[in-house]
Amino acid sequence: MASTLIDYLDSVKARDPAARSRWEIMIYPGVWALGLHRVAHWLYGGELYFLARLVNHFSRAITAIDIHPGAKIGERFFIDHGFTVIGETAEIGDDVTIYQNVTLGGTNPSDGVPGKRHPTVCDDVVIGSGAQVLGPITIGKGAKIGANSVVTRDVPEGATMVGIPAKAVLVDATDATPGFLPYGTPCSEIADPVLARLCELEREIERLRNERRATPPKAKSA
Repeated sequence: MASTLIDYLDSVKARDPAARSRWEIMIYPGVWALGLHRVAHWLYGGELYFLARLVNHFSRAITAIDIHPGAKIGERFFIDHGFTVIGETAEIGDDVTIYQNVTLGGTNPSDGVPGKRHPTVCDDVVIGSGAQVLGPITIGKGAKIGANSVVTRDVPEGATMVGIPAKAVLVDATDATPGFLPYGTPCSEIADPVLARLCELEREIERLRNERRATPPKAKSA
């Protein structure tokens, strides 16, 4: 138990350069929110729904983070700062990082059956501040969701998404560091979806020009 807690605190410290010690991390609102959610989720699984909600409301009051007791959360999950909402049928993998003001929201099923309404977030995903991830979509492993993005469709593994609606973008070599990307947002102009699209079109035009140059002209018929 102690080693698991230490591993978790160390994983948070690796993602937050502001943290000076494990003791400091222990009072982070995201750490408290996750710990209380584990209790609420256990009660929810035992169909003690009122008690689960009671723990949920207490957690929200002291952390400003609202995680529905039904949400399934993996290992080493870290909410940096707060004001985050995670819905009932959300599923979160291991080593996921979420920044402030993020919503993992649901859609209203047209058939009236609750079912799966919220996102599935795979391992190693980073979701930047203010992002809205909505509906029963899947965010692929290692994907980055940029700050203030609105995501309503599945995200491929390893993609970097920015904009409203969110689109995959190219990433400068200076931002393409392996592993963790703070706020899920590359800090370069290429992160602009319009510029990224222009780059794609320029490459496509250059490819077509090269193909045209490589194709020998047709001989004229006599």
